[in-house]
Amino acid sequence: MTDKISARIRVLVIDDHPVVRDGLSALLGTEPDLEVCGEAEDVAGALAQLKSARPDVAIVDVTLKNGNGIDLVKRIRAHNPTVRVLVWSMYPEELYAERALRAGAQGYVHKGRSTQEILVALRVVLAGKVYLSGDQADRLLRRLVGGSTGSERVPVECLSDRELEAFELMGQGRTTEQIAEAMHISPKTVETYRARIKEKLDLDNITELIQHATRWVLESR
Repeated sequence: MTDKISARIRVLVIDDHPVVRDGLSALLGTEPDLEVCGEAEDVAGALAQLKSARPDVAIVDVTLKNGNGIDLVKRIRAHNPTVRVLVWSMYPEELYAERALRAGAQGYVHKGRSTQEILVALRVVLAGKVYLSGDQADRLLRRLVGGSTGSERVPVECLSDRELEAFELMGQGRTTEQIAEAMHISPKTVETYRARIKEKLDLDNITELIQHATRWVLESR
């Protein structure tokens, strides 16, 4: 019995919602070859769990308490390169899947998909392969071979990871000071991001930017 338990794959669940963490942990607990070795709601907690729990794989949400999942993926790849990473989020695959892979994740699953799909994705990632949904894999391949058109691209795709993080926080109604604190940057840098985003999205003023960001956050949830 001890040998069987020690052979289980150790999974770290990182999500800012307790109910989601509980539900995912319960699902994983039904699988005889998997065990949840830890949970975290923010970057600091995740980094501590990576040290103490020694997971084989981490399931990471894009939005974390006081942090960003894409940035966390980069840190995991830099400091825990043997840990496999699967990003599981409510945000659109066409916007975040490629960003997650570029950051170092081995897969991306949208939370709107079936619970069984995350088990499939997890095992694909654990096998050393990359997991994307069929639609997203096809979209990415078309882009790589130069077959995607401008109409297929989401407007905010032109934003960098950090600009997109700031854009999301703007859409949540955060003030400049709150965004600076959440992103660990200065208020001046937040203003720089605002100016860049406004220019990239061809918006005339800050009011339009905030309206655009708020609408995007609402439509993404």
